[in-house]
Amino acid sequence: MDAEKPMRVLLVDDHALVRSAIRQALEAPDVVVVGEASSAEEALEMAPRLRPDLLLLDIDLPGMSGLEAVRELAPRLPDTRVVMLTVSTDRRDLLDAMRHGAFGYLTKDLTGDALLRAVRGIRRGDLPMSRVHAALVVDHLSRGARGGVPAPDDVGGLLSAREQEVLRLLAEGMTDREIAGGLAISPRTVESHVSSVLRKLGVRNRAEAAQRYRAG
Repeated sequence: MDAEKPMRVLLVDDHALVRSAIRQALEAPDVVVVGEASSAEEALEMAPRLRPDLLLLDIDLPGMSGLEAVRELAPRLPDTRVVMLTVSTDRRDLLDAMRHGAFGYLTKDLTGDALLRAVRGIRRGDLPMSRVHAALVVDHLSRGARGGVPAPDDVGGLLSAREQEVLRLLAEGMTDREIAGGLAISPRTVESHVSSVLRKLGVRNRAEAAQRYRAG
């Protein structure tokens, strides 16, 4: 990464307003947004062509997830830092992202100034990650080095609190619209949570997820 040139950034998020807010936060002489993608598939096409210094990548994307995308992109773009920028604070998402080759993990509750500081810090060798998330990664690596026993692979250990709520209601036979009404979230957000639940539980469909939940 050339310290004399502006850092070139590619944004990947399916919400145009979010991309606009991130672009505005990163407006600086030493940072330039060279492209925007609304899906992982679009990012897979754009990133090898643009070869940005930094790729800010959401996890919950339509189609291919950000976690799948970083697994594809990281080996192909060794000079690009891939940093997740997501609403997810789930430990499993964090560890999967780092395992697949992400350089950092930032959450969308950051202020614009904090995001710009984190991006600039990459050039200085700083890790773009909160202290809490860094501690989780270090603890995970430490347990692995000591040959520790991983946490039980049950539903509670795999899913975030909101995903567990969605799965519980799904297992009760509720539709996406009914779940959305019960949790005061949008049906699209419910769909995103369901997709994440299926991926994390390693099941093929909602029926298998509900069966897994009932089996406890």
